[in-house]
Amino acid sequence: MAQERRRNPRAGHSPSEPRPPGPPPGAARLQEAAVAHLARFAATEVGLRRVLMRRVDRWKRAAEAFGMTDTEAAVAAGRQAAAEVAKKMVATGSVDDAAFAESRARRLLRGGKSRRAALAHLAAKGVDAETAAAALPEEEGAELDAALAFCRRRRIGPFGPAETPIEERRKAMAALARGGFGRDVAGRALGMDPGEAEDRLLAARQG
Repeated sequence: MAQERRRNPRAGHSPSEPRPPGPPPGAARLQEAAVAHLARFAATEVGLRRVLMRRVDRWKRAAEAFGMTDTEAAVAAGRQAAAEVAKKMVATGSVDDAAFAESRARRLLRGGKSRRAALAHLAAKGVDAETAAAALPEEEGAELDAALAFCRRRRIGPFGPAETPIEERRKAMAALARGGFGRDVAGRALGMDPGEAEDRLLAARQG
C-alpha cells in the first residue's frame, strides 16, 4: 500500500526529517490544481497534463523520501487522473489549443521569432503541427516584420549604426539565419530604411 513506510508511524517528527507527503493527489485535488494553474497561465492540453503529472511526481518523491514503499499504484492512479482532468478542461473550454496557439504566435512574431522558431516553440508547448501552422501567417510580409523585430532587439540593420562594416553585416545575417529567417528576408530586413522599418513595426503592432 502507498501508506506503508519503514519508519515507526508512532515516532515523533524531527524538523530534520522529511515531512509526511499527505495523501496521493487524486482527481479532486488535481482538478483544483488545474483550475488554479489556468487562472494564472494559458495552457494546452499537453501542457496542463505535464503540470499535473509533475504534481504527482513530486508527491512520489516526497513519499519515497519519507520512507513509503509500494507507491506505484497510487502514482499510476494519479497520472491517469491527471490525463482525465486535462481532457475535462478541454471539454469545458477552459483549455483551447487553437486559441493558445494564435495568441502565442502573435506574441512570438512581434517579439522577433521566425515562423520556423515559432513552430518549434508551439510544438514544445504541446500544440500539434496542423494547429500550429494554422495559427501562423504564411505571407512573407509577416516574416519580414518578425525579422525587423529581431533586428530591433539586436540593434542591427536599420536599428543599428548608420555605417555597418561588411563583417558586421555578415554577423547580422548569421544571427538572423540562426533565428530561422531565410536569406532573402534577412537581407531585406537588414537593408531597409530605418523610417520604413519603424513604420512597418508600428503597423504590425496596431494590426
